[in-house]
Amino acid sequence: HGAVQIDAVDIDPAALTSSQDNAEANRVQLNVGSPERAQGEYPLVVANILASPLKLLAPLLCAHVAPGGDLILAGILSRQAEELQAAYAPWLSLQVADEE
Repeated sequence: HGAVQIDAVDIDPAALTSSQDNAEANRVQLNVGSPERAQGEYPLVVANILASPLKLLAPLLCAHVAPGGDLILAGILSRQAEELQAAYAPWLSLQVADEE
């Protein structure tokens, strides 16, 4: 089980280096690069950034989620959940899965 191909994108070169180092340490094949590297649709899209950029990126992130796929937004504060649910509502319905 698991992903056959993983594309990891970030605007921070240090984050890309860290991601590649972690992937190698865990023997995972990872393609890292700038956000332009993400092309097409994915069965799973994960974003772990602040709420403000997540709101701005809603159309872009949702466009990368394949039909029947999942979008995970991580690192969200409880007080930001409703605001993000409203921002993503035109494309999909977000549910809070874990509040810890």
